[in-house]
Amino acid sequence: MLMLVFIVSIVVLLLCIIKIKLNAFVSLLACAYGTGILALLTYMGGTAPEGFATLSDVSTCITNNFGSTLGSIGIVTGLGVMLGMFMYESGGIDNIVDKVLSLVGPKRSQYAVCVAGFITGIPVFGDVVYIMFAPMLRVLSRKTGYSMAAYGGAIAVATTCTFALVLPTAPPLAVAAAMDVNVGIFFFYALISAFVGMFIGGIVYGGIINKQDQKKGKTWDFSDLDAELAANKDSASKKEKMSAGKAMSILLVPIFLILLGSFSAFFLPEDSAVLKVLSFLGDKNVAMTIGVLYAAFISRPYLPRSITDIMSSGADKVGLILLITGAGGAYGGVLKACGIASLITGTLQGFHMPVLIMCFVIAQVLRIATGSTTVALTTTAAIVATSAATSGISPILCAIAVCAGGIGLSLPNDSGFWAISRFFHLSEVDTIRGWTLGGFVAGVSILIFVCILSLAQGFLPGLV
Repeated sequence: MLMLVFIVSIVVLLLCIIKIKLNAFVSLLACAYGTGILALLTYMGGTAPEGFATLSDVSTCITNNFGSTLGSIGIVTGLGVMLGMFMYESGGIDNIVDKVLSLVGPKRSQYAVCVAGFITGIPVFGDVVYIMFAPMLRVLSRKTGYSMAAYGGAIAVATTCTFALVLPTAPPLAVAAAMDVNVGIFFFYALISAFVGMFIGGIVYGGIINKQDQKKGKTWDFSDLDAELAANKDSASKKEKMSAGKAMSILLVPIFLILLGSFSAFFLPEDSAVLKVLSFLGDKNVAMTIGVLYAAFISRPYLPRSITDIMSSGADKVGLILLITGAGGAYGGVLKACGIASLITGTLQGFHMPVLIMCFVIAQVLRIATGSTTVALTTTAAIVATSAATSGISPILCAIAVCAGGIGLSLPNDSGFWAISRFFHLSEVDTIRGWTLGGFVAGVSILIFVCILSLAQGFLPGLV
């Protein structure tokens, strides 16, 4: 019955958002409560999961997960929107776009977008990347006519490939530890695999999306950019635009601080005072706060209106984004708390399938059910560790297959789905086309690549 509840829940949610056009925030909350109530009914006369036995528990679960989701991304979301507005209103984004086009050309801008996401996604959490790059990519799309769904999907695929596979991000570290593999060898093969996924899912598939949209004559809504440009036209004409280098430094300051905080632990003693300071400065919230202060200072001579007005406009824009993202986290929390994830995992273990495919499928299904790459990977690694060790297939390849399963098929129960949709101004359908399916293509591409490697594991170094 729980499996039926899960299927009905996902179908109703998609119908509410895509067909009925109900507000996404309301749809997510309604489905979260409905799923929790239906799950409770399936446990009548039986034993419910701990902490999920009454209607009050359903409400508490939704409230707690809503709050924890906002707690993890709320600050950085607000700061990121402000940072992007400083870059836009100073004219810096226009100059960055012009620079990108002069270096790679309009026809190859997708390559630059993917590589930027691939590199940035290693030290920086995905939502932060979307926040920082969204204004620039929207201006780039307006100038080149390239599909916004392709751009948004490309940077999301590239970022998630590195987040799910490349050390020192948390999910692959947890998978490597659970499956007891050599971290150095795992890093080498995982990095190559992540690049394969980024290339196929981001560049190749993104190119297909762009061709489809070009053929249909699909257009994108840049009215907010046009309105801001028109409102600031007179005052902006009297001011010099910020250079591409200065505008890029606004992006690089928080990225550099996060990088410094992430990697300093590898070079400094654990009890070092310097390490503690760098770790503090590398916290995403602290780094973004410093980045916004730096952005306000460096862009001030180029701004057509006051810093206070720009910050206030940024705060106004972020409200609905936070509500939708928090509701997505609440919905995902209900799916986990009611036992659906555990049921799916147990069911899949009953099928006899090749170990690499089993690793991928379990992680992918948990990714769908929970909306979390981290939860899917850490849970799957613990489940398949023993089977992988005795299968005759390299545990390193099994670990990569697990990580590949955490990419793609992002549905509305994933807060990242809404971050991509709102920051890139994509409809739910376009988010599914560009990111949900693009990520799935990337994950399957990595699985196929790993299967090919397994055929030669006796010859490849470190896989015996």
